Amino acid sequence: MRSGGRNEALHFALRNCKLVAGTIIVAVLLVAGLAGPMLLDHGPNDYVGPSMAPPSGEFWFGTTTFGQDVFAQFVYGLRSTFLVGVLGGVLAAVVGMVVGFVAGYRGGWADELLTMLTNIVLVLPALVVLLIVNAYLGVRSIGVQALFIGLTSWPWAARAIRAQTFSLRSRDFVDLARLSGVRTPRIILREIAPNMSSYLFLTFILLFGSSILIAASLDFIGLGPTEGVSLGLMLNNAARWSALPLGLWWWFIPPGAGITAIVGALYVMNVGLDEVFNPKLREM
Repeated sequence: MRSGGRNEALHFALRNCKLVAGTIIVAVLLVAGLAGPMLLDHGPNDYVGPSMAPPSGEFWFGTTTFGQDVFAQFVYGLRSTFLVGVLGGVLAAVVGMVVGFVAGYRGGWADELLTMLTNIVLVLPALVVLLIVNAYLGVRSIGVQALFIGLTSWPWAARAIRAQTFSLRSRDFVDLARLSGVRTPRIILREIAPNMSSYLFLTFILLFGSSILIAASLDFIGLGPTEGVSLGLMLNNAARWSALPLGLWWWFIPPGAGITAIVGALYVMNVGLDEVFNPKLREM
């Protein structure tokens, strides 16, 4: 994108309320997840106070039935949630871009083979596969969880990128690069990908949010990381130890609100960015 295009996009981005609001929410929660643990003198699972204490000046989000600090678990959980979202989203985006670019540009047997692979993964019940794999893993970590989420979340992105690439490969600037002897990887990276940069960024945001939701679902049913804490694991522990019947609203509301806020803000950001990048949708 040229300097004039960047300045125009920045101008409309700063005027877009959806994008600004979503970015602020994500940024605030990200800073809380990164800086919060450094401000605490105890871990998320340490027994530091009386059991079932409501929110107070000492324990901002109250304590669990075991006297654990809910605020400490929340900020540590934010860090884990963002980490699995980034890792899973990046992996899914990379696989989707490689498959989509190669299939859309090369065509022929490569397109048929990669499209068949995409359709096979697409029809697989991804959540069921993740449940089975996680259930049989002795030790589960955020990295392993993100790996499996990324390897099962890329097909829809690959199909969309393939369609965009297919429409771009016949453009004059691509034909000129091809006639000049430029190799396929360079054409994809230098000619096609830059013309899809905004679309690729929007795709990553959606994959980021999807990874967070899938990870939270696995955590909630008890198939999350065996060590550490996440927002989904907080909900799992709250349900397991009867937080709702006991009236411990401060145990399950913060993680639920955190997941909702992150995913909702990412969706709002995606809508805002779509309006910024698409002149027909801009609010003048």
